[in-house]
Amino acid sequence: MRALRMGSVAVLGTFLTGCYTLQSTRGVVPPVGTIMAFDINDAGRVALGGSMGPEIAQIEGRLIERDSGEYVVAVSSLKLLRGGEQVWRGERARIKTEYVSSLYEKRFSTGRSIAMGAAGLGAIAIIAGQAIIGSGSTDSPPSPPGGGETIRIPRP
Repeated sequence: MRALRMGSVAVLGTFLTGCYTLQSTRGVVPPVGTIMAFDINDAGRVALGGSMGPEIAQIEGRLIERDSGEYVVAVSSLKLLRGGEQVWRGERARIKTEYVSSLYEKRFSTGRSIAMGAAGLGAIAIIAGQAIIGSGSTDSPPSPPGGGETIRIPRP
């Protein structure tokens, strides 16, 4: 029964998670509130290096405001040039348009989510199958020496 409950929780978690991808906006800026990623060019690395670090490759976050010369973003993470990622907690950053080489929009990926859900269900089916079939021997546990009685002596 416990395996069934654990399986139910895992299935629910798998379906609620979903997969997302970054897709190019092709120069069109999505509406305010959209989660976006900005590839930062060399000029942007130099300009933003003092506040965000010199090795910024990409900034990801929610677009808060957009005017003709800059984006205001609630930053959720930074991807670094040599790999690695820094997690932020929604701090606001102003990114000038000339610091950005590419724009991406974070979108829900139906195909990947279905594949992940199927993989999760397969794993749950295997775990549940082992719980139902059982694993272990049918031998009875060994009896204690001395006729089957044990004496417990407390430790001081």
